[in-house]
Amino acid sequence: MAQATLTLTMPENVWIQQISTEYPESTFRVLAAVPGSESGFALVRIAGPVVPDVIEAMNDHPQLTEITLAQWSDNEATVHFETTAPLLLFSSRESGMPIELPVEIQDGEARIDVTGSRERLAELAEQLEHFGLQYRIEHVRERLHESQLLSERQLEVIVAAVEEGYYDTPRRSSLTELADHLDIAKSTCSETLHRAEEAVIKRFVEDLPSVDSGDPIEEELAST
Repeated sequence: MAQATLTLTMPENVWIQQISTEYPESTFRVLAAVPGSESGFALVRIAGPVVPDVIEAMNDHPQLTEITLAQWSDNEATVHFETTAPLLLFSSRESGMPIELPVEIQDGEARIDVTGSRERLAELAEQLEHFGLQYRIEHVRERLHESQLLSERQLEVIVAAVEEGYYDTPRRSSLTELADHLDIAKSTCSETLHRAEEAVIKRFVEDLPSVDSGDPIEEELAST
């Protein structure tokens, strides 16, 4: 399974791009969303210094219908609405790649997380381009369960090390004490910890955002 984080730039003719760039200090947090046959429905929490102005702009926009305020204040509002231009929802539906919620949109850009097969991820990229959504890749990696990253023994030792305070500062347990606690030889404890630490640290470094994140998804997938 591939896990990817992408930053999307919305097309200029879409309501969320127009309104979020008109009010760049406001954030639009999509809490729930579902596509219909020709439209989409969403529950969005809006926060910022001019929320009443944002709501007024949404009410006046022709791409938004059936706007209902679920919660309201000067600095935050929760809004349920239907839109005739749910491009992100359509891209997700047509590619078969679910987009993890919530999604935050600000100043015309949305950051999304997706998890699925490499084929579905490549299809999502094609659909984003088809609907006019520009994207840049923050990272792509294989998503592994901790049981795949560490052996059962390594997981047992590293969890015990954390619980016993081996990684605390100052340290509450020495390597000798940890080995005694686990009833294993000190050398075995040291080697097992080292191998577990190696796997965890390498995975951490792999997850760091790439310096050059402008490559197509297919190239990112090929490199992972």
